[in-house]
Amino acid sequence: MPHDHSHDHAGHDHDHGHTHDHGAHASEGKLLLALLLTGGFMFAEVAGGLIAGSLALLADAAHMLTDAASLAMAFLAVRAARRPATPSMSYGHHRWQVLAAFVNGVGLLALSAWILIEAMLRLWQPASVQGGVVMLIAVLGLVVNLLAFAILSGGEQNLNVRGALAHVLGDLLGSAAALLAGALIWWRGWMIADPLLSAFVALVMVRTGWHIARQSAHVLLEGTPPGLDERSIIDALETGVDAVESVHHVHAWSLSDSKTVVTLHATLRADAGRDAALMAIHGLLETRFGIEHSTIQIEESACTTPRACVS
Repeated sequence: MPHDHSHDHAGHDHDHGHTHDHGAHASEGKLLLALLLTGGFMFAEVAGGLIAGSLALLADAAHMLTDAASLAMAFLAVRAARRPATPSMSYGHHRWQVLAAFVNGVGLLALSAWILIEAMLRLWQPASVQGGVVMLIAVLGLVVNLLAFAILSGGEQNLNVRGALAHVLGDLLGSAAALLAGALIWWRGWMIADPLLSAFVALVMVRTGWHIARQSAHVLLEGTPPGLDERSIIDALETGVDAVESVHHVHAWSLSDSKTVVTLHATLRADAGRDAALMAIHGLLETRFGIEHSTIQIEESACTTPRACVS
């Protein structure tokens, strides 16, 4: 059975390489700067939490520890993604960024569970908290987290960077909650504010962690990219490319949240030229669906074996 395969690697390198490298370098620099800010302030927050006896500060310090780890993973993942493909990693190293995002999401969920357990223990046995110290450390934490958030929120926003940004946003909420808890303790003596506000931040972190973990797991499990389905690709090719008679065996997945890959089989009309048809199919997939990497198998018949039409 004659067939053709096409990948258009040269076209990809020529058209998209410069933009990708620029975005990767920008993300790398921002992640490193955010890592230095977050990791440096974490030690001050641990000391403040121990001195003040505040769960809100210690929870936020623990969150900043996981943030530092997540930012380090995200930073290393960006560097790894820039490495060229090898015989053992023929698609390149883009999945490192997705894997880092998944670990970050799971880390947020685990940290949220710890904070909730500690908050319940504090509600059962309230502890004395120094509201003034909590407020001072929380204000400094707000400044640091706002800087880190501003650094990461600009520019390229892939899944890896969004995962790191979710951690920093959780820190920002944690600092705000610690500041409010400190103010209520200092003003009214409400020790219960410390565990209650810590639990609130933990619940917000659960939602963010679940979203990041689920989205990155979908990519790692090679799920179909959101907004893309087999039927829409088949209809577009069968109606949009004159040379195509039928399309089947369509499979779509992602290397990362921004790099989609598609393979499919196409049966051409009797008078169609193969090279021109391949170019038309690749062109439609890129312009209509944003798919830059596609593998097309040209067939003389749509069902050459008993299982040929089974996707």
